[in-house]
Amino acid sequence: MRILGIDPGTRITGYGLIEKIGNRLLHVDNGAIYTRTDAPLADRLKTIYDGLSRVIADYAPTGVAVERIFVAKNALSALKLGHARGVAMLAGVNASLPVAEYTAVEVKQAVVGYGRAAKPQVQQMVRVLLNLPEIAQEDASDALAVAICHAHCFHLNDLLT
Repeated sequence: MRILGIDPGTRITGYGLIEKIGNRLLHVDNGAIYTRTDAPLADRLKTIYDGLSRVIADYAPTGVAVERIFVAKNALSALKLGHARGVAMLAGVNASLPVAEYTAVEVKQAVVGYGRAAKPQVQQMVRVLLNLPEIAQEDASDALAVAICHAHCFHLNDLLT
């Protein structure tokens, strides 16, 4: 199973691809899609959509996992993040891929074993679990963590639904 994890953001959207073979997790690729902060929101969303669509076309994942929105103090930021999430989910759905969502707590629990783990702990565990030479760029590392969470939770979710 090849999983595309996505950490959506209107400024930077991280992506991470892993392959699950049996109980092994293999790193395929990771990166970030950067948008121009001075561009209109619609243009930024198109950049995200186009970038994720290219990643999907290039790597042919079998599923997509997206980080679910957290409660933000700034309503406008939360709204913009929701737009980025929607575009990320649309890229997956338009490619006929199943899309799963996970909260930050679920991701941390799956990767570190503790739902309130600090970001550096999650980044380090991602590096260790995927045998990366160094910690990936922050948004890409978050996306890899979402993909790892999906790899661990995928069959469990099937049993629960």
